[in-house]
Amino acid sequence: MRGQGGQGRGGRWGRAHEKILPCVLPHFPHPTPHTPHPTPHTLFPTPDFQLMKYAILITTLVALPTASWAQTGRAGADVEALVKLGPRVAGTPVMAKASDYLEAEYRKAGYITQIQTFTYSRFENLGSSLTVGKTKITGLPLSGSVAGKVDAPLIVVPNVGRSEDFARVDVRGAIAVVKRGEIRFSEKVQNASNAGAIAVAIVNDRAGELAASLGGGVSKVPVLALSGEQGSALLQSSQTKQPASLHVNTRQRQVTGRNLVAHLPGSVRPQILLGAHYDSVPGAPGANDNASGTAVVLEIARRISKTPLANQTWFVAFDGEEDGLHGSKAFVKTAQPQLISSLKAMLNFDMVGVNSRLLVSGTPQLTARAKAAQSELSTSESYSGSDHASFAAVKVPVLFFHRGREPNYHTPQDKQVDSNLLDETVSVGLKIVEQLL
Repeated sequence: MRGQGGQGRGGRWGRAHEKILPCVLPHFPHPTPHTPHPTPHTLFPTPDFQLMKYAILITTLVALPTASWAQTGRAGADVEALVKLGPRVAGTPVMAKASDYLEAEYRKAGYITQIQTFTYSRFENLGSSLTVGKTKITGLPLSGSVAGKVDAPLIVVPNVGRSEDFARVDVRGAIAVVKRGEIRFSEKVQNASNAGAIAVAIVNDRAGELAASLGGGVSKVPVLALSGEQGSALLQSSQTKQPASLHVNTRQRQVTGRNLVAHLPGSVRPQILLGAHYDSVPGAPGANDNASGTAVVLEIARRISKTPLANQTWFVAFDGEEDGLHGSKAFVKTAQPQLISSLKAMLNFDMVGVNSRLLVSGTPQLTARAKAAQSELSTSESYSGSDHASFAAVKVPVLFFHRGREPNYHTPQDKQVDSNLLDETVSVGLKIVEQLL
């Protein structure tokens, strides 16, 4: 999942149509499960990869299901297989191996598969830091930060960087130090810029590095994220106007991503699309983020493959989510309009293998349908950003399954998940799919 917002996993957890025309997609011979893929442009003739974002309201807490769908599946083994490949960074040979694995598993289950390729510009860190006195602190630039080197006084901003917090200090011509939390990074940076700061350092509110994004925007000033360990001393400092130097050293590189699309032969007007991103951040094996969601979608596909539900359902493994939802945006932007308009729901699974509480966020009409399928649901307002946001932005109703942040998020320690939690998520997802169809 992408680290975008001020709380939780880097964002705050968040986020029928008219009768379909007879011809939804261009006509092409449907391959059998063992024939080569059609070309990527069969389903997606007009690629466009502009960034977009969307906030989803209403979070629901899901209890353990008692449906007949509940059983032990192979999702745990799928997570293990993906983790063994190593970090699944978009545009790398590992991602090709990961898509090959998923393709083989979907075909074993009776589905045909297609690879959709797309390109985008990736934001890469070439070595960025904050130097205070003789102490050099390495950090990670937020995706969307402008590059640059700034020598200026260091000013600690109280609280979390709301506009009223900046009113309490003078950051004009200074590097503003702000704690992570409560509001989006883009809002913190905008508030700092409005107050006259010429650079921003955001300190993680917990141990570990902070790999995050400005949500598709571009900052006016350099923005650097510091780990909780290295940044906490700055936040606790009573000194102001300490001489400092902030250096954001980045580049943009072209990357080719790979979405994997699976469906039954002849299924051209799906009513439901189940998706999960299968890429991870550099250095992280991505067991929970997000081999867990990828494995859950695959397992649901296996369980319904011989039922009528499969005729109305598509499954997509998205690439490039960690770099800004690029895979889901490419899918939405390049799919035939009739395909998008046929969808009753998009269900997205991201980080569902750690933490006991399963959370489901989405559009109000779908949360009501989810409650009908799973009576033990409770609701509250919240926000989120993941691949469902690309579909919500084009008015497709969405549900987002997740279990919140955990200590190994975006770290090399993200190596294990709880298979029982995967099975629980599969069972809940199946009940909701059955109810929607």
